[in-house]
Amino acid sequence: MAGDSLLEVRDLRKSYAVAPRAIHQAEGDPPAATAEFVGVDGVTFSLAPGETLGIVGESGCGKTTLARMLLRLIEPDSGEMRFRGQDWRGARGADLRALRRRIQMVFQDPIASLNARMRVGAIVGEPLAIHEPGLSRADRHARAAQMLEAVGLGSEALDRFPHEFSGGQRQRIGIARALILRPELVVADEPVSALDVSVGAQIIELLDRLRRELSLTLILISHSLPVVAQLATRVSVMQAGRFVESGAADQVLQSPQHPYTQALIAAVPEIPA
Repeated sequence: MAGDSLLEVRDLRKSYAVAPRAIHQAEGDPPAATAEFVGVDGVTFSLAPGETLGIVGESGCGKTTLARMLLRLIEPDSGEMRFRGQDWRGARGADLRALRRRIQMVFQDPIASLNARMRVGAIVGEPLAIHEPGLSRADRHARAAQMLEAVGLGSEALDRFPHEFSGGQRQRIGIARALILRPELVVADEPVSALDVSVGAQIIELLDRLRRELSLTLILISHSLPVVAQLATRVSVMQAGRFVESGAADQVLQSPQHPYTQALIAAVPEIPA
């Protein structure tokens, strides 16, 4: 695999057993065989430091399954993942913990992804408590305040609860939590799909600013081509668990080659330049 890549993924696969629908069976019929649903089917790509890869496709195409495998939140059936040359898929114990802090995720739902019973300071500082247990509570608090300032929320947010904030503000809290460990790679899974268009645009601008200021590498997953077009340097189009087209963002968005990509673009009134 390429030595200058941050992340290398090769032939990643994930399938699920799907129980048959009993409603379609007549009484007395033998039970139908369990079917297999392939969520991700042989995905291969590499990501260089500083790149923003946009992964776009319709709901159900496997984008979120792929994102969760990249974070090791679910395990692939087969395939290879390497982070800066290290075996990310096979990492265990101390190696897994060391690599995990370098790869963080911004989740789709800014409500469900935050613990409603925890104050914002504890939520944002929780990764520090896990990965830097020797850090004092005061230092965690100070670093959480600093990160909240970076995402556009003041330190007064520290002692409040998630329900006291708007959807866009909650997503900013989620971004602060993802970035407090200063990861090298951030996977943002549909980060604006639960937000109003104007609020979502502010979150995209925030991610772009933080990407530049913190020298982040970003994987942006979305069903929206206009969202991906605002940030991505490269785009991969996903259909039925596979990447059907990949390339430079301008090339894929302005001169699509695959019929599925062409159909996605034709359904959008205008793609931002």
